[in-house]
Amino acid sequence: MKKHLPLLLKLIAAVIMLQTLFFKFSGAQESIDLFTKVAGENEKLMRIGTGVLELIASILLFVPKRVWLGAGLTVGLMSGAIFSHLTKIGIEHNNDGGVLFIMAVITLVAGGVLLFQNRKDIPFLNL
Repeated sequence: MKKHLPLLLKLIAAVIMLQTLFFKFSGAQESIDLFTKVAGENEKLMRIGTGVLELIASILLFVPKRVWLGAGLTVGLMSGAIFSHLTKIGIEHNNDGGVLFIMAVITLVAGGVLLFQNRKDIPFLNL
């Protein structure tokens, strides 16, 4: 299992981030409502920008020697998502029972573990 854990964590994080892209990029009303709560009149920029960054993070998770970068980006994005849920959106959004929040927490944990596992590849840390 230890050998397969990194792949499992990458798949979990990437699948969660990638499955939201359709809603962000297509302008689904649920996504617009959520990002309006967070960014107000800058909703579209933040929604599309977040989607692009999540796509980049998902790809980098599968690039050897760049996993740390994808994981770091994942941790940053999910920290922002969790902070937004705790301060502006609420744990529950659109009567989802807190599913979006829980998915952000799961993705944050997966990204954090991957970042720790790949810390030796971070060039400016010199580990």
